[in-house]
Amino acid sequence: MNWDETAPATADDAGAGRLVGADADGEDQAVEAALRPKDLGEFVGQERVRVQLDLVLKAARQRGGTADHVLLSGAPGLGKTTLSMIIAAEMGAPIRITSGPAIQHAGDLAAILSSLTEGEVLFLDEIHRMSRPAEEMLYMAMEDFRVDVIVGKGPGATAIPLELPPFTLVGATTRAGLLPPPLRDRFGFTGHMEFYAPAELERVIHRSAGLLDVVIEAEGAGEIAGRSRGTPRIANRLLRRVRDYAQVKADGLITREIAARALDVYDVDGRGLDRLDRAVLTALLKLFGGGPVGLSTLAVAVGEERETVEEVAEPFLVREGLLARTPRGRIATPAAWTHLGLTPPQQGGAAQQGLFEG
Repeated sequence: MNWDETAPATADDAGAGRLVGADADGEDQAVEAALRPKDLGEFVGQERVRVQLDLVLKAARQRGGTADHVLLSGAPGLGKTTLSMIIAAEMGAPIRITSGPAIQHAGDLAAILSSLTEGEVLFLDEIHRMSRPAEEMLYMAMEDFRVDVIVGKGPGATAIPLELPPFTLVGATTRAGLLPPPLRDRFGFTGHMEFYAPAELERVIHRSAGLLDVVIEAEGAGEIAGRSRGTPRIANRLLRRVRDYAQVKADGLITREIAARALDVYDVDGRGLDRLDRAVLTALLKLFGGGPVGLSTLAVAVGEERETVEEVAEPFLVREGLLARTPRGRIATPAAWTHLGLTPPQQGGAAQQGLFEG
């Protein structure tokens, strides 16, 4: 129900095809179009951002003007794209969608800005990946609704000022820390999207099940929610796979047992870990006694690229408290041993693990 796109460029290919990956593939994008909520009242979760944004939009409508520029940050799949569409719908304005990587030159941005209509919402996904010349042009556009178009080259170049109609920029980023302060300061409202609680994901799943004409019990929704890594996009993807299993192997009704059996088939365990996650933990525990071990060594042990382990697997394992990053290397927490049903070695058993740092 509430989703967003795009992951760091270095992890796009590595994470492609993961059932628990937060990036949207073609199938996700097609389904999301039908499942997206149309207004803030339908939007589940993100209570603080939703309430604050509702005040911003209502005040703008009462003034009869455009809403302040909005910056939404957070992990992929939490609802940034959905909220941008809701902002446009609440303001009764059209929306233009583009992304930072697509704007490589200032001229690209100037072409988009000059074609905007008054009050239009411009959604700029992965705004931190925009080129520097375009970024500098955006400063003036956001603040003064004006851009200077450079005509010609060298000493004969001329700057032609171009007035823009008032518009609302909605920027989305998965890495807010990469945004330069001058750009961040020009947003009137900044909202950080948090991971969802299981109860919120259950509401997402029930709503999506109704729209997909899927019959699901409360316990079945709870089982899927518990394996969805706090992300609505993943919850909806798992729901579709469980629906397929229930249709083929059962009578179509999704119960807790059916959901658990279906997700076991797809290698998604009770905490949402998939094959890659468990491979990293298994190597860390069985080969290196729980660490510390260097990232490169760990990546070789699981047969993956260093970037894959660091950007695709580790964030969730760290967030779940199963793995920790230390100056000496990666180490497993007691929860990791428990999750894999293993017994931690005696103190001193890992005395030689420093050999694996690097």
